[in-house]
Amino acid sequence: MASTPPGQRRLQILQALAAMLEQPKGEKITTAALASRLGVSEAALYRHFASKAQMFEGLIEFIEASVFGLINQIADKQADGIAQTRDILGMLLNFAAGNPGMTRVLIGDVLVNEDERLQQRMNQFHDRVELALKQSLRLAAAAGQAHETEVAARAAMLLSFIIGRWHRYAKSGFKLHPAQDAALQIALLLN
Repeated sequence: MASTPPGQRRLQILQALAAMLEQPKGEKITTAALASRLGVSEAALYRHFASKAQMFEGLIEFIEASVFGLINQIADKQADGIAQTRDILGMLLNFAAGNPGMTRVLIGDVLVNEDERLQQRMNQFHDRVELALKQSLRLAAAAGQAHETEVAARAAMLLSFIIGRWHRYAKSGFKLHPAQDAALQIALLLN
């Protein structure tokens, strides 16, 4: 890690942290354990991040950039509100499947004993996802595919469904794929 450019080092640290989060019953996430995994001193970690909270913020920034970038792509490509909502839900489930360690950040279980602002940030992330679902459902309502009066309640229900699927995936030790049977369930929730 010594001859690696600084930006690359930060990325390596975040990748190692994400990999550690993929171990459902693995070691406690400490800077000492992370440094050991990377074969560096804790001081080397702190040259790139002021705290462990800052490392988790780096993971949250990755999640936000990835998820909202994909939501924007879906919104740009899909004009049909119901199809847009369905595609966003599928993307959220598949994002978790492709990033198991990040799923533990999405549900907040690894943030419990960390800085309170991290959980607040994830709460804001969930609010933004719900807002994106509302926008898609409003599009559907404008096309007569849904009732405008149900948009807020349906978006909240769909977000709860996604969070529940993420929890189930993480608590199963990443064995129960979050998108398993989801297409039928999503179709039922969107009817």
